[in-house]
Amino acid sequence: MEENLFSLNNLRAMEVIDVSEGKKLGLIADIKIDCDDNRILSIIIPGEKTSFFSKSEDIEIEWSDVFKVGVDVILIDSKGKNILDVQKYI
Repeated sequence: MEENLFSLNNLRAMEVIDVSEGKKLGLIADIKIDCDDNRILSIIIPGEKTSFFSKSEDIEIEWSDVFKVGVDVILIDSKGKNILDVQKYI
């Protein structure tokens, strides 16, 4: 039986792509983990900066919206939600 195991470093090096919009969202900056249930809750991607002095809002993507974890990419399905305009979409 083949298992798909990824280290935290491997996950952080993967590009996140939204299959609904066909957009590259970026690399994972952080991961939220539920230590009691031993599962990933969400992945966090840095938001886009509009200027040098502006603060970007991070994008939090629920792990349930992850469609597929490949060798070097993570595919998500935003289901028509505009995830780039909000910090967290559910």
